[in-house]
Amino acid sequence: MSAFPNSPRLLKAGMVMVDPDSGTVQRIIVLQYNPDSLTRTLQAQTVRPETRNRSEALRLTGPAVETLKLDAEIDATDQLAVPDKNPLTKQFGIHPQLAALETIVHPASSQLLANNSLAKSGVLQIAPVEAPLLLFVWSRSRIMPVRVTEFSITEEAFDLNLNPIRAKVSIGMRVLNVNDLGFEDKGGNVFMAHLTQKEILSALSSGGLGALGLEGI
Repeated sequence: MSAFPNSPRLLKAGMVMVDPDSGTVQRIIVLQYNPDSLTRTLQAQTVRPETRNRSEALRLTGPAVETLKLDAEIDATDQLAVPDKNPLTKQFGIHPQLAALETIVHPASSQLLANNSLAKSGVLQIAPVEAPLLLFVWSRSRIMPVRVTEFSITEEAFDLNLNPIRAKVSIGMRVLNVNDLGFEDKGGNVFMAHLTQKEILSALSSGGLGALGLEGI
C-alpha cells in the first residue's frame, strides 16, 4: 500500500493462463515490477510482391504480425529485509516466481507422463501437448493472446543456499491473431477485442491537413 493515501493505485503488467476450451483461469502471473520499456514490432501482411498485380497493391491479407519484447526484474531484497513476514522467500528466494514464468514454456509433467503411457501402450499417433491459452496483460486497454517465442533468465544474486534472490527475465512474444486461432476460439475473441480497442483509440487521435502544410489532396 502506498504511503500516500490519495496516490493512484499502480496497475501491474502480467500474464494469465487460461484453459483454451472452457476459458477457466488456470494461473495468474503478476510481474513484480513493471518493465521500463515494451518493444513492439508490427509486420504488415500484404500480397506478395511477385504477383505484380496493381489491383493488389493496397490489399492486406490479414492482421499484422505483432511481436513483443520486454525485460522484467525480480528482486527479493525487500522481502528478505523482514524474513519473518516472508518465510517462503527466506526458504526459496525467487525460485517460485521464476518457476511460474518457466511453466509457460513447459508442458505439464502429467501430460508428458500421459503421452509416455500412450506410447508404451502402442499408440502410433500422439497429439502434441496443447498449452494453455496465454494472455499478456498490459493495462485494461491491452490484453493480447500471445505465444512465448524467446525466454531467458539471468540470475544476478544468490543467498547462502544458492537460491536466486535477484534476476532479470527477457521475454519475447508473438501476438496470436484470428489467422492463428480462428474467430470462434476464445483467443480469437480476445484478439478481436484488442483490435477493436485499437480502432477506438485511433478515433481519439485526429489531425488536419493544415498541420502538414496542405490545403487538400
